[in-house]
Amino acid sequence: MNTRGAAPKQDRSRATRQRLLESAVTCLAEHGWSGSTVTVVAEHAGVSRGAAQHHFPTREDLFTAAVEYVAEERSKALRALPAPTADTRAAVATLVALYTGPLFRAALHLWVAASNEPQLGPRVTGLEARIGRETHRMAVDLLGADEAAPGVRETVQGLLDMARGLGLANLLTDDSARRERVVEQWARIVDDVLER
Repeated sequence: MNTRGAAPKQDRSRATRQRLLESAVTCLAEHGWSGSTVTVVAEHAGVSRGAAQHHFPTREDLFTAAVEYVAEERSKALRALPAPTADTRAAVATLVALYTGPLFRAALHLWVAASNEPQLGPRVTGLEARIGRETHRMAVDLLGADEAAPGVRETVQGLLDMARGLGLANLLTDDSARRERVVEQWARIVDDVLER
């Protein structure tokens, strides 16, 4: 049996699957759920519809895998956050940045689709619960916060809720000037609660 040809074929298959997932996320971010068909994703990925269906037999399979991919990419972004810092403003800005990029935009489209698509709903709900817990834990670590102190847990959760809201505002217009002022204010709030 010739195994030398198997590795390059597997590598090509993995690369095709990766391109399809990345394209699914990009298409969701740019076109939303209704504009993101398997054909659109395949064209964006530079593969045939047949190749896309080989990896993902249905649209739901493709976008369910995209949900998992988005969750993993968001987890990677969280794990890449810097070590705890005394610069609260930088920490708050870093957390807000998680909600202003294309991954958040794609995740938002998935949330909306999941609210109407029974095949996606349970997966998105479970993944978002996991990512929410992980994001909260990473925010606590990044801020060097002690959740045993009164009000700290709620302040961190409020910070993340605010960051998500800024991400939503950023979808429609460039909200960077106002966002900077809000980041400054939240840094002061966090410093007060953490008694820095």
